[in-house]
Amino acid sequence: MTTVARQVVDTLQELGVRYFFGIPGGNLTDYMEALRRSDMEFVLVSNEAAGGFMALVCGRLTGTPGACFGTFGPGATNLSTGVGCALLDRLPCIAFTDVASDAMLNRTMQMNIDHQALFAPITKWTTRLHPDRVRETLYQAMHVATSEVPGPVHIGLPAGTAGDPAGDEYVQPKPAVAPPAPESAALDRMEQIFREASKPVLAVGWTAVRAGVRSLLLEIAERSGAPVVLTPMAKGICPEDHPCYAGVLNHALSHQVGQTHQQADLVVGIGFDPIEINYEDWIPDVPVLHIDTVTADLDRDRYTLAGDVVGDLGAALRRLAEADLQKTEWDLADLAERRRKMFSRLEPPVGTFGPRAVLAGLRETLPDNGIMACDVGAHLHLIGQQWRTPEPDCLLMTNGWSSMGFAIPAAIAAKLCRPAQRVCCVVGDGGFLMMAGEMATAMRLGVHVVFVLMTDASLSLIRIKQQRKSYAEYGTPLQGEGYESAPSFFGVPVLPARDEPTYRKALKQAFDMDAPVIVEAFVDGQEYDDLLLRGNR
Repeated sequence: MTTVARQVVDTLQELGVRYFFGIPGGNLTDYMEALRRSDMEFVLVSNEAAGGFMALVCGRLTGTPGACFGTFGPGATNLSTGVGCALLDRLPCIAFTDVASDAMLNRTMQMNIDHQALFAPITKWTTRLHPDRVRETLYQAMHVATSEVPGPVHIGLPAGTAGDPAGDEYVQPKPAVAPPAPESAALDRMEQIFREASKPVLAVGWTAVRAGVRSLLLEIAERSGAPVVLTPMAKGICPEDHPCYAGVLNHALSHQVGQTHQQADLVVGIGFDPIEINYEDWIPDVPVLHIDTVTADLDRDRYTLAGDVVGDLGAALRRLAEADLQKTEWDLADLAERRRKMFSRLEPPVGTFGPRAVLAGLRETLPDNGIMACDVGAHLHLIGQQWRTPEPDCLLMTNGWSSMGFAIPAAIAAKLCRPAQRVCCVVGDGGFLMMAGEMATAMRLGVHVVFVLMTDASLSLIRIKQQRKSYAEYGTPLQGEGYESAPSFFGVPVLPARDEPTYRKALKQAFDMDAPVIVEAFVDGQEYDDLLLRGNR
């Protein structure tokens, strides 16, 4: 007899799922035993949110989502933070929770809330598992999670059914649904609009990364001479030293990026997802040509949607790449000078040890194929512009959900998925406080991740926003006067650094190790003040 628990694990394994992240509840014991006997690995985390983050990073780096779990009530609400991240960052994830048995479903009982209602707004699909439809349900879950636009699904595991016999099923996996071909008329219109523009700017978003259209994008940029601006999660799709590279929207020195895109007479959104930044927050008063897998989200009372090309991004860009494109009127020499000035401001001042020096030292130490996971905060805005990103998967961030606490579990999952690559994490002290418990997870797994902790004793991004409104700094200091670096967290050693020579020595030592390690860099957060939140225009 095959039990429900065994059928769930066997089907997940058949679908290519390698990791199951979570904190087990009593109802999960049969599933845990099935996992122990399988080739999958259960990863115990310290907070269920971390399990959700790890599962979606598996989806990003391997194409197959990880699974994650939270028990009744508080386990599920913790898990929802990671699940929401998968939704707004457009990444597949399969989330499981305990749910009440059919008999107790509408009864009052300890820890019981309506998990279907909880997960409905933060997933693409949510359901309860039935013993006679285990494979069908999991096949559908994978199909929904990986189809465009990818995202999370939730499956409730009713209490008391794990040891029941699973039903006989004669079903097959369902492949992910790819975007359809764009309409011919829309492609014709797209080509005409692009040809007629004198100074189009290419605004490239996260969907373009997922679609794998880097070579087509660069071909169009090079043939037309059109500048490329990126949303933060699209970093790496256009090299920072490319002649058409103009910078990243909405991050450090974004007003200098605006010196380019505000000259445009057409904005061409390529895989541009407003989940990171809305068109209206940065575009000049010019028409928009939107090329994506979903229709444009644009205030059409204020701006003109000149073209809306919906469907397979590769097919649309191939049409443009094959067209007889003429050089636009952009002066790439002027663009190069603006780019040089921007990057010169992002270089660390000589003799200082601040956030710019921390990132510069780490970039010099991490190999080009190394992976850096970054958290949310002031340092993220600096990373978005300063950090050289050879390939999109070399930088992991959340900029749709934008949850602090993302980077530590993301880095751990990255090392599980890409064990041969160097992996590091950059996290502020605020984000570290949220996920310090995952140092125990890293230690149990023995993963060699270098966690660079930037300690500035403040929620700097909020402090800057208070300052811009002439408010007092209030509620943002993180530590008391007596704070000192700890020698270790849950067995993970800490290498403190208060100056650049000590920091670079600590980095070398950390990367020479073969286990998790923290390099704590004490920096002055005031360095952020003139670099961040400068506006896009």
